Amino acid sequence: MKKCFKIIEKIFEWFLWKSRFIVLVAVITSIASAIVLTVFGTLDIYYALKDVMDVFQSKDAFYQIYTKLLGSVVSAMDLYLIATVLLIFGIGLYELFISRIDQVEDDSKSSGILKIHSLDELKEKLLKVIHVVLVVYFFKYAIKLEYKTITDLALLAGSILVIAASMFLTKKK
Repeated sequence: MKKCFKIIEKIFEWFLWKSRFIVLVAVITSIASAIVLTVFGTLDIYYALKDVMDVFQSKDAFYQIYTKLLGSVVSAMDLYLIATVLLIFGIGLYELFISRIDQVEDDSKSSGILKIHSLDELKEKLLKVIHVVLVVYFFKYAIKLEYKTITDLALLAGSILVIAASMFLTKKK
């Protein structure tokens, strides 16, 4: 009877250990999403640059294109940063649950951003990039708003102060 329980325990532990491969779904979809977002960001820049050719037609076109171009560039930055988050997330999950990536460990030219040995390291790296994504996202909407009153400008300044304080406090850790 005791031997039967040992066999069942071994089978169950084998199943539990192999179930970690379900993480591959998250890894593959994260990397695929990063690729898609990078393509979309590049297309955003491409179409914005294509519109720049209209600038040479008139002075009014310059001011219309300027705002649109700035918005497109910031949107592309946002997409690139989110793609970076997904890339770090996918590679981090793979390293934590499946296997170490030898190229990441052996590359002397690497900054080490993709070297992830614990869940806390992954979380820390993701939080840093997400913080930058949020700042860019704020900037994207801040440039689209029209500031008509002094209160609008004071709220913008206050928002920038809060962002600066949050950046300062995250650097202190």
